[in-house]
Amino acid sequence: MTSIDPGYMKTAIRLAKKAEGMTSPNPLVGAVLVKAHRVVGKGYHKRCGLPHAEVNAIRDAGLKARGADLYVTLEPCDHFGRTPPCTGAIIKAGIKRVIIGIKDPNPVNNGKGMVRLKRAGIKIVTGVLGKEAALINLPYIKYITTGLPYVTLKMAQSLDGKIATSTGNSKWITSEEARAYVQRLRGKVDAVMVGANTVLKDDPSLLCKIPGSKQPMRVIAGGRASIPSSAKIFRSAEKSKVIVAVGPDGKVDLKDLLRNLGKMGLINILVEGGGELAASLVKGGLVDRYLFFVAPKIIGGRSAATSVEGEGVKLVKDAIGIKDMRAVMVGRDVLIEGYA
Repeated sequence: MTSIDPGYMKTAIRLAKKAEGMTSPNPLVGAVLVKAHRVVGKGYHKRCGLPHAEVNAIRDAGLKARGADLYVTLEPCDHFGRTPPCTGAIIKAGIKRVIIGIKDPNPVNNGKGMVRLKRAGIKIVTGVLGKEAALINLPYIKYITTGLPYVTLKMAQSLDGKIATSTGNSKWITSEEARAYVQRLRGKVDAVMVGANTVLKDDPSLLCKIPGSKQPMRVIAGGRASIPSSAKIFRSAEKSKVIVAVGPDGKVDLKDLLRNLGKMGLINILVEGGGELAASLVKGGLVDRYLFFVAPKIIGGRSAATSVEGEGVKLVKDAIGIKDMRAVMVGRDVLIEGYA
């Protein structure tokens, strides 16, 4: 039997990422069929409701799938959903070995796909590039294990932490390159969320401006009747739906809101401001990833808005810690990325 080559799993991961933003609430999955050290079939899950990666790879390989190894980023499913179980297609195709990135955390399938394949005499290998395979599906894993969407908090700030001047002006703190990066982000998430004050002050559309990209749903948290119907976010409602979440006192239970967004199939949320919404999410432990663009500018001003407002912590020892942090240059700005 041929040895396992992680390079084929890397190819499967690259294939899976082609559908970023398109498969929710399903996971991103890529698959590669290998026979006699040659790739004979490739596939990835393109959209929720369409055939899964394994089926697409088998169709691509045709009769060459018989006796081949299947590299797949996520454990094949063994249940009927919008499509039939992938395990049946794998067995029927005559595949001899399945190499899996990560086990499916979904309790409906968790381990069952591997059990059925083993019973059919197919050899199973798991954990090949498991960390990398998990990274592309953090939103799916978070949602399927907690019922909550994966939340990325994005902020654009000056070197001294300001997101606007004392007069409320915020255009533009960061560079064109940073703003283009955010546009690409919008095309990969299920929804973009902002607070009502951000809509009132900045009048954003929150659409992805890249031609041909999928448009995220827009969510206004803590929306009030004072947001005019002439706001850009409402004038573009034909391009993407707008959800206005309103609480009895103008405030919203953010965890409850996120849970309901998840039930709608919105499992990957990008939060773009403002400081009060950011503070509430951070305080509630609801942020999974932080993306802070820091521009080489000093704005100053006691009353100028900062990235994370609210009351904050009373002691430095109680500050929110950020893990796995990295920093890269995006244009003239520094992008700091980290995880909760």
